[in-house]
Amino acid sequence: MARTTFLPPAMRTFASIGLACAALSVAQPAGAHPYLLVEADSGRVIEQQDAGAPWYPASVTKLMTVYVALAAVKDGRVTMDTPLTVSALAASQQPSKMGFQPGTKLTLDNALKMLMVKSANDIAVVIAEGIGGSMPAFVAQMNATARHLGMTGTHYENPNGLPDPDQVTTARDLAILARAIIYHFPEHEMLFRIPAIRIGKRVLRNYNRLIDRYPGADGMKTGFICGSGFNLVATATRGNKRLIAVVLGASSAVGRNEEAAVLFEKGFQHTWSIFGGGASLGALQNAGGPPTDMRDVVCNAKRRGTAAENEDELVGAQNDTGSPFAFAAPVQISGAVLLQQQLPPSMPPVQVYVGVKGAPVDPDTAIASDKPKKKPDPKPSAVAAAASDPGVKEAAKPAASKKQVAPAAPVTAAATPTTKPKPKPKPPESGAAPLPPSKPQG
Repeated sequence: MARTTFLPPAMRTFASIGLACAALSVAQPAGAHPYLLVEADSGRVIEQQDAGAPWYPASVTKLMTVYVALAAVKDGRVTMDTPLTVSALAASQQPSKMGFQPGTKLTLDNALKMLMVKSANDIAVVIAEGIGGSMPAFVAQMNATARHLGMTGTHYENPNGLPDPDQVTTARDLAILARAIIYHFPEHEMLFRIPAIRIGKRVLRNYNRLIDRYPGADGMKTGFICGSGFNLVATATRGNKRLIAVVLGASSAVGRNEEAAVLFEKGFQHTWSIFGGGASLGALQNAGGPPTDMRDVVCNAKRRGTAAENEDELVGAQNDTGSPFAFAAPVQISGAVLLQQQLPPSMPPVQVYVGVKGAPVDPDTAIASDKPKKKPDPKPSAVAAAASDPGVKEAAKPAASKKQVAPAAPVTAAATPTTKPKPKPKPPESGAAPLPPSKPQG
């Protein structure tokens, strides 16, 4: 769904300078990693580099998790108010996570918002088990959906993107998935552009820092593991034109945002849209082979600062003058400049809650405590001494009470519930409308 976005004065100034120079000039990023810029409506590729190269998806995996969940809603198998339960498996996932203890309930609607904003790995498993019956069954649906959409270079092993050598995708396939989300679920477009959520007293900000910083940015998802580097699938709209940018393997969170901003700026230029690119998204070929491992680049001991999904929070969003995304052109317009604008908030933090519809609970009570359990006192109490020594039994009793204290029952491990048989995955997108065709243009 198109959203009209007006350029702020700073952007109008850049545009005027660009017209005076025949065209606003932005140069290629120097980083040798995949990127792709596509028109959402036509599927026309405006610019790409190694768009078919295999890559670890990291948390952009969650776009497929959301797709399969929304397909289940459209098919009537669940509703947005369907309650989901946090399992022990979900609670055991590595951060980033919400940290709810097993047994906690929440609605699918709240779970999806936490997934997209916090990129919560535990919530991805909650959704998978709640919709698929088990995580393997849900992952089977993810892979079936990828095949259905023509994502020939993609394979999933989990719903959250935590490291797995067999979990792989390409920039081409991610752009196909982004187009499918846009056209199959337009009623849920807000889910992908929420700038922050409020849960109890906490406000959690979206890791996609293009939102409310780049004019027209309206989605979708970031991702990071050491093996993948910093990934981003992003969308932006100006007037009736919507673009999809995919950046894989950037060396920093700031860098991936800046590169996406520059790609968008090129795509919104009238002259570049006429002469740049021309191939259709479907015509791009996936290369196959093993994914590139970025661990030695983004997680090495010599790295300045912290490598993490929320790196721009940890080390600040300041621009590195040594960034590979600085550009040399007659009119220097860098990603850093494009993201320095002060835009009004597109919406206040969206309220989410824990519990079922109509019965929210205090989220602080649902978060598993990290404090170690209190160890028993090694010294025997007076009551225990009295019980074992008749000579002091009467002295140990409280004078005003004759009530005996029963010894605590031994703690036993809870019985493990019987695992239900895995249901066969439902064929994906039975009622989904086909995507608009990708039109190659010269």
